Order: sequence, then structure tokens, then C-alpha cells
Amino acid sequence: MSVPGTTVVVVPDPSTYRPAPGTIPDSPGVYRFRDPAGRVIYVGKAKSLRSRLNSYFADVWSLHARTQQMVTTAGSVDWVTVGTEVEALQLEFSWIKEFDPRFNVKYRDDKSYPFLAVTVNEEFPRLQVMRGAKRKGVRYFGPYSHAWAIRETLDLLLRVFPARTCSSGVFKRSGQVGRPCLLGYIGKCSAPCVGRVSAEEHRKIVDDFCDFMAGRTDTFVKRLERDMLQASEELEFERAARLRDDIAALRRAMEKQTVVLGDGTDADVVAFAEDPLEAAVQVFHVRDGRVRGQRGWVVEKVEGLSTGDLVHHFCSQMYGGSEGEADVPRELLVPALPEDSDALADWLSGHRGSRVSLRVPQRGDKRTLMETVARNAGESLQRHKLRRAGDLTTRNKALEEIAEALGLDSAPLRIECYDVSQIQGTDVVASMVVFEDGLARKAEYRRFAIRGNPDGSGMDDLSAMSEVMRRRFARYRAQAGPVAPSAPPALVAPSASPEPDEAGETPGELPGIDPLTGKPRRFAYPPQLVVVDGGQPQVNAAAAVLAELGVTDVALCGLAKRLEEVWLPGEDFPVILPRTSEALYLLQRARDEAHRFAITFHRQRRAKRMTESALDSVAGLGETRRKALLRHFGSVKRLAAATPEEIIEVPGIGRRTAEAVLAALNPADAPEKS
Repeated sequence: MSVPGTTVVVVPDPSTYRPAPGTIPDSPGVYRFRDPAGRVIYVGKAKSLRSRLNSYFADVWSLHARTQQMVTTAGSVDWVTVGTEVEALQLEFSWIKEFDPRFNVKYRDDKSYPFLAVTVNEEFPRLQVMRGAKRKGVRYFGPYSHAWAIRETLDLLLRVFPARTCSSGVFKRSGQVGRPCLLGYIGKCSAPCVGRVSAEEHRKIVDDFCDFMAGRTDTFVKRLERDMLQASEELEFERAARLRDDIAALRRAMEKQTVVLGDGTDADVVAFAEDPLEAAVQVFHVRDGRVRGQRGWVVEKVEGLSTGDLVHHFCSQMYGGSEGEADVPRELLVPALPEDSDALADWLSGHRGSRVSLRVPQRGDKRTLMETVARNAGESLQRHKLRRAGDLTTRNKALEEIAEALGLDSAPLRIECYDVSQIQGTDVVASMVVFEDGLARKAEYRRFAIRGNPDGSGMDDLSAMSEVMRRRFARYRAQAGPVAPSAPPALVAPSASPEPDEAGETPGELPGIDPLTGKPRRFAYPPQLVVVDGGQPQVNAAAAVLAELGVTDVALCGLAKRLEEVWLPGEDFPVILPRTSEALYLLQRARDEAHRFAITFHRQRRAKRMTESALDSVAGLGETRRKALLRHFGSVKRLAAATPEEIIEVPGIGRRTAEAVLAALNPADAPEKS
């Protein structure tokens, strides 16, 4: 029975649904994570199910932030074993198509790309622009960036390949009235509707067109040149002039498709640009050495994925369908090979019907082309971010949505977001990031080295968050009152650098007045909204500190990773923002930026602590002489095995210092050596 007035928030714990030891098979297979309601939220494959699934049930705090969200959202896991990795790929593809799991990477275009389609399944095939899902019996060329690019290409080629381009209604009506359309009169259609050519002759025209678009261009150009010379020799100058114009049209069409690889390569070149939240992918379709099409889009990274993982998901989703005849190229050039590259190549070969090569270009033209595609991917990701963050209308909409969802009187123009980073209570640090008018203000970022409890007890996330909020807003309260006309020099921050000093404070954290402008320092500016990384417990801990300090003019909320819920202090239920809302996107950016900033600081402190040695505790031994000792002996181990006489040989080292060094490195046997 629950106590009235209290709320129990049940968060799935991965340990509650972890399979019993020994029950997970050590064989290839596909696994599914389900939420408590039974919906599939993630599908994955593994060469060893036991090894892969056990990695999800490690310490939750050691997992990637998005993986943490997935395993704490799930309520159960099941799997199916298969015989080979190729079978696992096929089953993974089928399940992703069937269940559409929310935590799987979804390679969906940010726009609908047009293709040049040929309906080879019809009696009189038609050339047309086509978008959307591919259909059986239709041959596709492209994709193209714009539909007008397809129409320009068709306009050039129809004089050489006068195939039908009209709709079924126009084709039928022309046949009924016995008159072709305008294209039939000007020679850009062979007019099969009125019987000028038979079905076999028209299909031959279409086949030649498909061969030309597939890359066999030189054959047609040479054949037309031969026919032109022959017509000229036979004094058929009008026919020779027409063939000359046809050759010029073909060459203009060929010039629109740049030659990038001289060996006639048939390949797709794939490159990625990534950040912790999203990844942009760009694909260049190269056929017969020419770039026939290009496409690109941005996907959300919902798990800690390497570049090889992104390649795996891209191949399995982009080439898994059976529709389309030229989907799978002979060669796939990628920035990194996934772990299952051999199985992936076999699977792609099965879809193509011939061998498919999957490799990373190392040098030459292919490497240069890969760098070009990667550059396009980076620019695409940058444009995507600027489009959302730089658009004033979008930023205003996000801030207004936040104000409406949180019940604020006005839009929060300054937002501060806090996060804590630690490993089992060691090297506890925190970060503060600032967004003003919806844009990150990196000069305002601050880092905190958590001092810990006075009684020496362990430090958890809630205690660390309370300390950070107390330190930040105690400074704000201290600076909110009247400022003395002459501030002590020690209180003046020398710079706005976000780097912390030895005491764990940052220079901008000190109170005071800028001696040049006479204005309060930026750290003294109060935010309109404070966002903490976490759910109800973190929000309540921060709210208690604000109430203790008497801060009543700052709104507070928390963003929980599990379901991206927005928690308010004292509320029993979270605020759920739509997944596509600009408000949620802005809060996620602030939360993830605070997490990145805290993790970076935490790694720096760990690296510094790991490089500390026993030499640091030797009194009077400075950094210069420590480096001289290590340079002379090569390692601390050799230094510890040396005698005092050998150490004295190092310039600047006396006997007393040598004995102190040996005592620090060998506390048990240093007296015997001396």
C-alpha cells in the first residue's frame, strides 16, 4: 500500500530481466529488447549472443548514454539462434522492417529523391520521373538531386532514343484518334501509339537507352560516328547532319555526369560525419566511372555506434529490399569495415546475384573520391545543425514551446544545464553549459571539481548536484546585493576561461565587477531556466538547494534520458513533449552538451591522476628534475633499481635527493641501498 501524497516511479532495472547465467547461447543470432508493454524497441544481431547480450548488462553507468536509455526502458529480452551470420543479417533486416524499433538507427531520407524510371514490365515501356518506394518490374537510374535534372537529360537523349514518355491516358487517347502527341511530330517519340514502330522495335529503343544509362556510352557514340561517316560517303548529308547532332546531344548528356574513376568502376561510395547525437551520411552512385547520382540525409544516433556499426546498419537497410534492379553495386567503398564485413558481403552478393566487394579505399582516385564524399557529409551535418539552431524562427518556437510546457510567464532567454560525471564516487566533476536565445555560449561554460562531503562519506549524484547548485547560486546571491566600490584584487577574475584552477573553482565563478566595464561578470547573470540531467530525484535535490538559498525567480526542470521525460519540482508526473517538437530538441541539445562537457573534464582529471607517480611526493623534486631523471633512466622501474651513486650522476641531483627518491620508490629496501 502506498502512502497518500507520495508517488512511486517504477524504472525498469536491467538486472531484473537479465537472463540467468548459462542460458544465453554462444552462437550467432538475433535479439530483441521489449518494453514492459511488450513492444519491440531494439533489434540487433551478434556473432556470439552471449558476448553481445552480456555487454548490455554491465554497469549501467559505463554504457553509452543512449544505450543506458534503451536498457532502462526495456523490460525483457529474447533471441533466436541461426546457423550463420548471413542468416542473422536477413532475420535482423526482417525484424527491423516488421517492428520498426524506436532505438534502431533509421536511414530515412530527409527528402524524396527523384529517379529516372523505365517501366520495362509494360508492353510499351515508358520513361518517366518517379519518386517514392521502388516497384518491381521498373528499372531505376539515379537518384538525381532535382527532377529538372532528369528532364534535361531526357530532353537531350530523346532525339537519339525516341521512346515513349507519355502517361497511359495520353497513349490510349492518341491511339484512338490516330494522331501522336507533339513529341511524335518533332521526332522525340517513335509514336508506338499510332503504329509507327512495333512493340519489338520500341523495346529495342528502350533497351539501347537503358544500356546507355548503365554506362555503355562509348559503344553508341562510336556506332553513330560510323553511321555518320557512312551517310556522308553516300552523300546523305541531311541524315549525316542529324547523326552529328545526335552525337553532340549524347556528349552533352555525358558531360553532365563527371568522370571520377577511369577504370569504369561500378560502386557506391559511402561516408559519414558524426557527433554524439547524429550522423550525416552521403552516398555517391558511381557507374562506369561516372557519378550517376548522389543522395544524403541525417540520422539520429540512438546507441553508442562506431563507424563500422553505421556501415552495417546502412548496408542492411539500404540494400535489403528486393525492389529495384540496380540497388546493389559491384563494389561498396566505405570509411570503415564492420565486424561482420565478410558475412555482409556474402549477404549483399546474394541480393545482387554476383560477387559484391566491401572495402576501405587506401590510396589513389578512390581514396580521393572518398574524401570528397566525406567532405560533403560534414557539410551536410553542419547545414542540418545550422538550419535548426541558426533559424531565428525555429529558436523562438522552441523557447515559446518550453515556456508553454513548463508554465513560464515568458520564454527562457538564458538556459543553464548541469550534469555530473563520476565512476563509483571517484573523480566526481560537474559541468554547466549555457544557451542564450537558443544558441550555445561556450565562453559561459563552467566546470566544477566536486569537493565532497565534510565527513568524508561517499559522494553520489544527488549530493554532487546539490553542491554544484549551492556553489553556483550562492555566488549569484552574493553578487545580487550592493557591491563594494573597491573590490579586493583576489576577487577579480583574470579571464573568462572555463578552465578550473587547482581548487576546483573556475575563474569566472568568482564574484566581482569587471574593472574595465564596471558591469557584473557574466557568471553573475541569473538564468531564467535551470535544466538538470536526470529525473525526479535530481530535480528535487536541486529544488531543495534553491529553496534553501531563497532563489525564487529561476525555473527548474529535469530531462530524464530513459523516455526523454521533463520533470518539474514537486510534480508527481512528468511533462511529455512530442518527439518532433523543437522544445525537446533544444533541451536534448543542452543536456547532451552538458554531458559531453562533463565527460571531457572527467577524462582529463582521470588522465592526470593516472600519470601521477611516487616522484610527485618527493620534497624538493620539481618537474624539471623529475623529467631529467626519467629521461636518464628511461622508466620509473629502472630508476627504482638504481643505486644512489647512479642517480647522483644526473645533473642537479644530490645524495640527499637521490636517497629521498629511492625511499619513495622502494620504501622497504631503500635504507639497505643507502
